[in-house]
Amino acid sequence: MSGRRILQIDLSKALLLQLVLTGLGILVAYWGGLFLGQRAMLFPAPNLAGAPAPPADAQQLSLPGQAGPIAAWFLPPIPASSTPGPLLIFTHGNAELIDYWPEAFEELRTWGVAVLLLEYPGYGRSSGSPSEASITDAILAAYDWARANPVVDSRRIVAWGRSLGGGAACRLAAQRPIAALILESTFTSIRAFAGRFGAPAFLVRDPFDNLAFVRDYQGPLLLLHGSHDEVIPAQHSRTLATAAPQAELHLLPCGHNDCPQAWTVIRAFLEHHDILDGRRRQE
Repeated sequence: MSGRRILQIDLSKALLLQLVLTGLGILVAYWGGLFLGQRAMLFPAPNLAGAPAPPADAQQLSLPGQAGPIAAWFLPPIPASSTPGPLLIFTHGNAELIDYWPEAFEELRTWGVAVLLLEYPGYGRSSGSPSEASITDAILAAYDWARANPVVDSRRIVAWGRSLGGGAACRLAAQRPIAALILESTFTSIRAFAGRFGAPAFLVRDPFDNLAFVRDYQGPLLLLHGSHDEVIPAQHSRTLATAAPQAELHLLPCGHNDCPQAWTVIRAFLEHHDILDGRRRQE
């Protein structure tokens, strides 16, 4: 083989190696950007400007958090009662605020159920920054406050998480006793979405592994999901239902953000598990 031919082969190998290294460098830089910027994508907190005012009967709370106070609103049942009753702890989606939700739960409150709306760290009036760890800390603080409240029956505390909030609700149920769990339009794990961005699952900093949790969860579980959901496909809830044989799965004819509350299904679920007050159940 001539010297020129050998030189050409060496140059070709060097060029190929350079291209491979350049490609790897770009990929590593892209993954690094995703690793550092993923929380901004996962937790896009909206601005408080223009948000509705809290209801007149809302008790505005300031709960202890890792990096400062966490906001929450306690909405008593309608009419209010001084005797201990059931409580629903609600955790919202990733681009929402508790300000958006009081009106949606008025129906539930007429059943004798109080509602505790929890704000995430870094959202609305809450201090700190959002992460799986800080959100878990916040919902545990909310639960502990509720359990010590004399108007809450600690045996009838229900966790309800919507979308991202499903991760928070599962973290609560993993660490505190609850009467039932409702997961609406939620996911198996944040890692399931890594492929959408061309990233390996291990880069996900806040996995919220709901699937691993429900495999071990033995309590009442209601799954609600829009059959036309393009943000979190309904297959996520189907997989969660398969992992938890006791789960009730209800697919609704809607997408991710346009589902009406399935009050008939929810009331039947709460009644079946003896969560509603006996007097209210007869009304």
